[in-house]
Amino acid sequence: ERLKHFVSRQAFDIEGLGEKAIEQFHDHGFLKTPADIFTLQRRQEAGEIDIGRLEGWGEKKIAKLFAAIEQRRRISLDRFIHALGIRHVGETTARLLARQYGEVRTFLGAMEEIARDVESAAAGELEALDGIGPVVVAALHDFFAEGHNRQVIDALLEEVTPEPLQQLAADSPVAGKTIVFTGKLEQMTRDEAKALAERLGAKVSGSVSKKTDLVVAGPGAGSKLKKARELGVEVISEAQWLALIGSPAE
Repeated sequence: ERLKHFVSRQAFDIEGLGEKAIEQFHDHGFLKTPADIFTLQRRQEAGEIDIGRLEGWGEKKIAKLFAAIEQRRRISLDRFIHALGIRHVGETTARLLARQYGEVRTFLGAMEEIARDVESAAAGELEALDGIGPVVVAALHDFFAEGHNRQVIDALLEEVTPEPLQQLAADSPVAGKTIVFTGKLEQMTRDEAKALAERLGAKVSGSVSKKTDLVVAGPGAGSKLKKARELGVEVISEAQWLALIGSPAE
């Protein structure tokens, strides 16, 4: 299950390596840890494994998989953290951690301190962050106090390079605002819109509440749009959103 989470859409998102492929490779002993994904090609070329003998795996499909894996050797720090499968650390919390620590070695240094002492200064700083709290800190302590998990991470870092998130644009018109996207977006995917909003300093929420500042509604918007109107939250179209942030629709 950890391997399936590792390659999920919000984590490493490796094209061609879905749940079925993970199960196939795991059942045949090709994959045990996340780092094994990035050594598949080397082991295949060395004759240590033979993916081609598995059902549905021809030369072209194998080549496409290896190319997709190579494209994921550099990945943003938040996706890297999310991919580790730490309890209570989902996509949003992983992004908070990535922004807090900036780069992977700083993050791991703080995690080592928390692993040694859940009441350390590093733990206290994290608990004070909006969106973290003691439950997440305890989960981080438990995960990084487990020696096997650190071995898995060290092996993975031999193969991949987590990159810092882009800096937030504090002077953007949506900085500090809570935004909800609903309905179908036509100029970009929901994930792209969310990432763009967060780079501009906004907080993206999955639900509408009194704390919501702006709802971007596309075709097919339903209950979220209705609730926004009931609460008097400002609602704009995707085109208006793009104009607001200075990225006009094509």
